Amino acid sequence: MRYYQDDINSSYIEFSKKDDKNKIELKSESENDDKENDDIQDIKKMGVPNMPQQTKKEIQCITIIGEIEGHYIGNPQKKATKYEHIIPMLYSIEENEDIKGVLIILNTVGGDVEAGLAMAELINSISKKVVTLVLGGSHSIGVPLATAGDYSFIAPTATMVVHPIRTNGLVIGVNETFEYFKKMQERITQFIIRTSNIERSELEKIMHSKEDLVSDVGSVLIGKEAVECGLINEVGGLKEAMKKLRELIKEDTDK
Repeated sequence: MRYYQDDINSSYIEFSKKDDKNKIELKSESENDDKENDDIQDIKKMGVPNMPQQTKKEIQCITIIGEIEGHYIGNPQKKATKYEHIIPMLYSIEENEDIKGVLIILNTVGGDVEAGLAMAELINSISKKVVTLVLGGSHSIGVPLATAGDYSFIAPTATMVVHPIRTNGLVIGVNETFEYFKKMQERITQFIIRTSNIERSELEKIMHSKEDLVSDVGSVLIGKEAVECGLINEVGGLKEAMKKLRELIKEDTDK
């Protein structure tokens, strides 16, 4: 039994340990409710509940899925990757001395060309070792994103759609002219040539093909076809991508 002095009335108020226990139980229930609410919010935003704190890791995974969202908000019914989320993430990785490598998993239909190219340039310019893995597909502006790393993989059933710039893929809020489209296409072409093993003539050939796409020019490359033309380094999945990334990290550490 405990007593609490009431200075105003000069008396003692009595309360029991049972009351203390009830208060502790109420507080515990409140904390659990808060944690459940946090987990629900995490599931809504990220698809998984908040994971326990892990020990220091040397590999960071980034997923680029759905539509690449740029200067304007896309359709809320579609999955999207916002470039304003990816760019700070890459900066944070660059600043983190514990992280030695980055695995980027792609399954994108393309989207905003300026935003996608900006993300690709940043991926290509960070000092960490980067391996990209195409799962499902990496279409349109997803092509330079797939070639932006130090080494690239594509799943046997994954696809890459290579085509020239379309007006619905360029959303930058300016009056585009034919000359501007030519310059933008050249920027993308130069980036792909610089970051992959494909020859310019081969890239332009598959980009302007009229055989694969019914209502447009371009080509659909499935798995090993993307490797054979020089766009992607190797056919493989997560196991192969992780093994290669660890090899690149070890080579960089041994220098």
